[in-house]
Amino acid sequence: MTPLRMLYLALAVWGAIHPMYYFVSWFQENGWNLMAMVDAWHVNAAASGLVWDLTIAAVTLTVWILAEVAARRNWIGLIAIPATFCIGVSCGLPLYLFLRTRPV
Repeated sequence: MTPLRMLYLALAVWGAIHPMYYFVSWFQENGWNLMAMVDAWHVNAAASGLVWDLTIAAVTLTVWILAEVAARRNWIGLIAIPATFCIGVSCGLPLYLFLRTRPV
């Protein structure tokens, strides 16, 4: 495995673990209510802006993944879509780059 692929994999793992720490901490303090977390994401204009920024990035990444999978037939890359929406762009993007750069 090349150093670049190892870096992508390390960033994907970090992008999965680090945000999840904060999500789980929030849930433990405020209860396991997903709608309460969504409400917290829109507590002010700055937080709403960040939510929309990440949502647009996630949709853009999904379109890119779908376009590349259709062209390259690298079906394993589709795994990055649920990772993006269930964990975050911080995991989905480096995971897709890791999967995309594997030897074919």
